[in-house]
Amino acid sequence: MNLLFAWRYFRSRKSTNAINVIAWISITAIAVGSAALIIVLSVFNGFEGLVKGLYADFYADMRIVPATGKTIHLSAGTIHSLRATEGITGISFTAEEKAVLSGALQTIVTVKGVDEQYTSVTNINTPQHIPKGKFSLGTAAEPEMVLGAGIENAAGVEVEKNLYPATLYMPNRKAGKLLSEDGLNSFSIKPSGVFLIQQDFDNKYIFTNLGFVKYMLDMQPDEFSSVEMKINRPADEVKKKLQALLGTSYIIETRYEQNKSLYGVMQLEKWVIYGILSLILVVAAFNMIGALTMLVLEKQKDIAVLKAMGANEQLVQKIFLGEGLLLAGIGATAGISIALLTCWIQLHFKPVKLGGNTFIIDYYPVKMLPADFLLVIITVTIIAVGAAWIPSRKAAQQLFSLKS
Repeated sequence: MNLLFAWRYFRSRKSTNAINVIAWISITAIAVGSAALIIVLSVFNGFEGLVKGLYADFYADMRIVPATGKTIHLSAGTIHSLRATEGITGISFTAEEKAVLSGALQTIVTVKGVDEQYTSVTNINTPQHIPKGKFSLGTAAEPEMVLGAGIENAAGVEVEKNLYPATLYMPNRKAGKLLSEDGLNSFSIKPSGVFLIQQDFDNKYIFTNLGFVKYMLDMQPDEFSSVEMKINRPADEVKKKLQALLGTSYIIETRYEQNKSLYGVMQLEKWVIYGILSLILVVAAFNMIGALTMLVLEKQKDIAVLKAMGANEQLVQKIFLGEGLLLAGIGATAGISIALLTCWIQLHFKPVKLGGNTFIIDYYPVKMLPADFLLVIITVTIIAVGAAWIPSRKAAQQLFSLKS
């Protein structure tokens, strides 16, 4: 019955046209705010999914790193136990160190030596991520390197033309001082390909043969920087098994834990965006307060008649609360419909393009999540109830006379 009264009040003609204007302004503001929230959150979800996908292509499902120091020692028995652990479908061993790459120019890089199993635990070796050359690492005696697109430019190394010889300088662990004459080991290395994943990786890493890196760093046969794994079971389950097997001398990291700061920042950014765009709905709430306050003044006689017929304050308050929810509901429905249509068009036709050609895609990605729609509906409801509470309470408590 409350909503029936609210609907009749919404449809009825008012003595002052300003009431209708303010009501429709509040509906429009709620529609715009709701649509903006869903569209922006959906675009953010699209970028978040894209970035996480790129990071997932670079990082393995799980990684073992030393709890202290830079390297770990794994015996043949321990490696056999790792391979036999249920849930692990692939294992790759790596050796990582900072170095200087010299071509036409010089730049500091992070050299990551990987074995032949590395491409089975990550998705780096795909045509999408290897725009030039191929993912070939050579051998320990004749190494080749796959370098990030940013490093190719920074070091002046042309993979396809190979005009300048590339030399890799790595720390000599046997030298007393890094800046001494024998502080660096050098080796000529042939570029075989370029990878393009994400700027953080493209400007930092080069991949080469694991045996070559271990030789340059004088590492022992059982010494590695990390072990990267592909799993087919829940990460927490596999992590518990590995921690029980290896003990506290090793740190086992899931993909989320390898990028905890990234995921945390992305979630924080999403909530900040949500808070900023919610201000549009707060502005709409002020319009709603004005519209409902004027409606209360308009319906003074109706309220007096209802109270004379036995209506209590709670009923009167619920009627005007229902009016506020009705305005918000119409606005939210219109906004959600606009957002759905806009996102559907972007998903299928991609009319809104990204500026420049530096990103992996040339359009704004969109990913609609039911949780975002529910969040917007809850937000609109809370703001509508808060905005309608003051005028509805005032209408319920004031005494109106039928005398004119």
